[in-house]
Amino acid sequence: MRIAIGCDHAGFALKQVLVEHCRAWGHEVADLGTYSEEAVDYPPICAAVGRAVVGGQADRGIVLGGSGQGEQIAANKVRGVRAALCNDLFTARLGRSHNDANVLSMGGRIVGLGLAEEILRIFLETPFEGGRHQRRIELVAEIEAQESQESQHTLHTQNAQKAQRSQETLSS
Repeated sequence: MRIAIGCDHAGFALKQVLVEHCRAWGHEVADLGTYSEEAVDYPPICAAVGRAVVGGQADRGIVLGGSGQGEQIAANKVRGVRAALCNDLFTARLGRSHNDANVLSMGGRIVGLGLAEEILRIFLETPFEGGRHQRRIELVAEIEAQESQESQHTLHTQNAQKAQRSQETLSS
């Protein structure tokens, strides 16, 4: 399996351990940063992980931070990402089996190394059940598409209004 992984400074130590486990289990790993414990903003890193998954360069993604919450939110802003915050075994299993999560988020300040390894293993090995859950995934995708269309319409309207104001300013 191809895995894209990224973290902020608070998730760096956990990332180092999980990269080793993934490679030992035979997975190909793309490390998208950060590369030290120096403070860094996580949103661009998490978006890069999400884009790698949605773009087909990775089969699954992993984003890590202090709690994993912000990283999950940032990754989920990428259309097509279904990032699940899994700081326990139960959510890791259900995130995959019911929600077809394609990005795992964990908190390096919350989850111990042994538990994190087991969460990762479950996340990577648990198949999506499909069935009634597939319908729900499709409904979520529809909402995502609608929001994207509305955002594009709003942006277009705002740009048209700015252009009109600029034209009026030039004319006066």
